[in-house]
Amino acid sequence: MTTRTASCTCGQLSIEVQGEPRGVGICNCLACQRRTGSVFAALAGFAGSYQVTGEATEYVRTGDQGARFIFRFCPVCGTNLFHTEEGMEGGVSVAVGAFADPGFPPPQVSVYDCRRHPWVQLPAGLVAYEKDPA
Repeated sequence: MTTRTASCTCGQLSIEVQGEPRGVGICNCLACQRRTGSVFAALAGFAGSYQVTGEATEYVRTGDQGARFIFRFCPVCGTNLFHTEEGMEGGVSVAVGAFADPGFPPPQVSVYDCRRHPWVQLPAGLVAYEKDPA
């Protein structure tokens, strides 16, 4: 089974996940743009257990559909490394860039396409949703 480790910029906080991602996606919502400081967030969702090393600061945000997401940041360098959803045990979403792996699987979906910057070109074959289909 594949093991992957993602870490923050300073290395104080890391997360180890097992297996292939159950999905990789891009979120163009304004909250993710502000959270990442980029024009979109690239996230990989993993099922099952995961191991966190280091200390994290938490921030809870309620999404458009009422779900509550718990974002974990490194308190030293500020990297937003991963998040979970309240009530959805056993799953975690990790920032793709934190794996520092150019060979990481590409995204399959893009959500909140209504907020995508017009100069951002999506990969061929990617399914784009105007908002969140969930």
